[in-house]
Amino acid sequence: MAKVNIALDAELVVEVMVLAGVGNPQDAVELVVRDYIARGHRTEARAATREESHRTGQGLLPPEPPQG
Repeated sequence: MAKVNIALDAELVVEVMVLAGVGNPQDAVELVVRDYIARGHRTEARAATREESHRTGQGLLPPEPPQG
């Protein structure tokens, strides 16, 4: 796997290390990036499921009855 070197604000990295509970800056940044990617994949999957529901009509709530 190719490696990329970047400069980051030390305070940001320390805060991520504390929040992630890791003692290595490399591991902390990798965790953040992997979490960001996983969140994007979950969002894409949710949007695809929603689009499929609307396209097929499955999983949609029936219209509410008229009030009054």
